[in-house]
Amino acid sequence: MDTACAGSGRGCPPSVRLVPERVPPPGASAAVGNYGPVVPGSTPDPSRGPVSAHGPVEVRRSARRRRTVTAYRESGRTIVLIPAAFTPAEERRWVAQMVAKLQTREERRRRSLGGDAELMARAEALSAAHLDGVPRPASVRWVDNQQRRWGSCTPSDGSIRLSSRLRSMPEYVVDYVLVHELAHLVEAGHDARFWALVARYPRAERARGFLEGVEAARAEAAEGGSGDGGADDLVD
Repeated sequence: MDTACAGSGRGCPPSVRLVPERVPPPGASAAVGNYGPVVPGSTPDPSRGPVSAHGPVEVRRSARRRRTVTAYRESGRTIVLIPAAFTPAEERRWVAQMVAKLQTREERRRRSLGGDAELMARAEALSAAHLDGVPRPASVRWVDNQQRRWGSCTPSDGSIRLSSRLRSMPEYVVDYVLVHELAHLVEAGHDARFWALVARYPRAERARGFLEGVEAARAEAAEGGSGDGGADDLVD
């Protein structure tokens, strides 16, 4: 978690949180402001808000939020949650800072996770380390068309696919999904033998809890649940 002084003159710096892409907490007021960074060569349209490298930037103010500033991705947008008491100048300064921090973190993760070749090498290393090298995937790749599943595999041809949504999540979560799919190359179902294989990954329980939290937040928002702090729950 990155923390810095807001310079608001009120004495206490807000807590800064960068979280994975997820559904926002209900009840926060929303507005789109003119914040950067902007895609090179583009001209922001004030009626639509800015267009950053990840789409529009939307600001949501909350009266319950006192000292926490949070940023995350949501359906092609960058969402920044700020206290309702922020002045316009504080809003501009903190939104620009949070957008930059979020992009820096995501770029660092992209470099670490790499492309399909790196993902394949990662899967092979995990197989050797935790599954005795038994599962030997024929292909492992990132895909953009899995919005409901974190990963999938086809045991008959040894192919594994990971949702690109995982790129914004901690590496141990990505590794867990890889181990899960690798285990399916050995055990197609979800029986006790399958879960015994998955449990060989030391951080399986923590990663599973992380993903369950993301799904619970999505379900709560879809059902119109209440509460303002939802986006602060999952911090790597």
